[in-house]
Amino acid sequence: LRKHYRNRGYFDFRVISSVAELAPDKNGFAVTYTLEEGPKYKFGKITVETELKKLDGNLLAQILPVRAGQLYEDERIEQATDALTFAAGAAGFAFVDVRPRYVPNRETKTVDVVFQVREGPRVYVDRIDIVGNTRTLDYVLRRELEVAEGDAYNRVLVDRSKNNMRRLGFFKEVEIEDAPGSAPDRTSLRVKVEEQPTGELSFGAGFSSYEKFILDVGITERNFRGRGQNVRARVSLGSIQKNVDLSFTEPRFMGRDVSAGIDLFSSSYNYSGVSYSSKTNGAGLRLGYSLNGYSILRLRYNLRSDELTYSGSSECDALQYSCGNGVTSSVGYTLSFDRRNDYVLATRGWQAILRQDFAGLGGDTRYVRSELEGHWYHGFRKDMVLHLQGIAGNITPVGGDAVRINDRFFKGGTTFRGFENAGIGPRDTNSTYALGGETYAIGTVELGIPNGLPEQYGLKTALFVDFGTLGGIDDRLKYCSAAQATLGNCTAGTRLDYIKDDMSLRASAGVTIRWKSPMGPIQF
Repeated sequence: LRKHYRNRGYFDFRVISSVAELAPDKNGFAVTYTLEEGPKYKFGKITVETELKKLDGNLLAQILPVRAGQLYEDERIEQATDALTFAAGAAGFAFVDVRPRYVPNRETKTVDVVFQVREGPRVYVDRIDIVGNTRTLDYVLRRELEVAEGDAYNRVLVDRSKNNMRRLGFFKEVEIEDAPGSAPDRTSLRVKVEEQPTGELSFGAGFSSYEKFILDVGITERNFRGRGQNVRARVSLGSIQKNVDLSFTEPRFMGRDVSAGIDLFSSSYNYSGVSYSSKTNGAGLRLGYSLNGYSILRLRYNLRSDELTYSGSSECDALQYSCGNGVTSSVGYTLSFDRRNDYVLATRGWQAILRQDFAGLGGDTRYVRSELEGHWYHGFRKDMVLHLQGIAGNITPVGGDAVRINDRFFKGGTTFRGFENAGIGPRDTNSTYALGGETYAIGTVELGIPNGLPEQYGLKTALFVDFGTLGGIDDRLKYCSAAQATLGNCTAGTRLDYIKDDMSLRASAGVTIRWKSPMGPIQF
């Protein structure tokens, strides 16, 4: 009762009395509580006091999820205590004791809160026990731990270890509990996991507004032989694209904290909204390693051959710089920073990702492709999380070559809600074909809202706004080429008025519903 009312601003809530009487059927007791809610309170002055010289109380106060004027909630005090513990641990203080002190002001109906941060008793990890892993080998879990036996106990590292294990995707639940150790200054950790199926054999047929009819056959094992290796083979047939993918990933290559993988792929695309179709075959190699606890660098090399057809013809008469056959040899990297509080269902924190690919290490195409992506989360409540997202990209040709149409960016459908596939960006208005763009920027504001359904139904609802732009194509595509003039379509060198490329801003707003169904995740 106290937790219920104190989380709704009733700081002075109290139980005046409780009376237990024999029930009429004499099989139990009826208990009656007399409650006094009192007035609602708001937070007053929020301060942090610390005895640790290397921690600045004013700076610590800035990271607190509590602000003066907000409705008082006990849950915010718990979140603030966790935030201070995490910040102290990140600054190197493994032993801290955070205690809130309340100063109610009943005239103004506010509560001042002073968080006292002190050095706590020194405690060391005695032993670590792992239970519940009936299939996953013990060392696969232990290598995700940020603490080892004999280390100083650090709650930040324990929480990070829990997140590492959840991120594997092998377990339904992961809990790390403290237990008494062999001495007063020792504690044991008990890692309790509940395994879930990691292998999938799927046969599917379906329909989507993006792909129309789809047939899909695949086999995936994310924990191959219980060693954490990922193996995947998939064949997907749709009205727009057909894909065959084979991949293998070793998360600890040669026993080191380096992941390695190989990919083989073959695909064909036949977009109804764009001016080309393509067939691609290729292979790729991957390496990835952690720079620290929250940033990862991934390196890759891809070699692929493309066969492009413009408007049903193997000749690129209309857009001579856009398509044709060729080999692309590229190297690239992805640098990601992840400071979310949860890798599965984030309620606060941020994530940033930078991707770059350099084509021209042999092959027929040369360009530099760059993309930057950012996410920020703020949870007001468990079912109300604000998610801000921004993503931008650019592809720049090297050596005077134009960017081929299959290397440009296309946005819409699943990448820009409210618009059809390739629904934004430069267009050939004569044929209504999308031409793709060399530069884009898209932002998203999404707010989760309560839907009144029990959590076990797996339904999440959110309001969203998507906004952005796509454009920028080679100027040579905007003027009549010699090949087009030969066909009598235009006069060589004249401006083609039907090629539109104005970087117009586009936006959409709506409601999205995500359902974690028994058949897999579904989004409306």
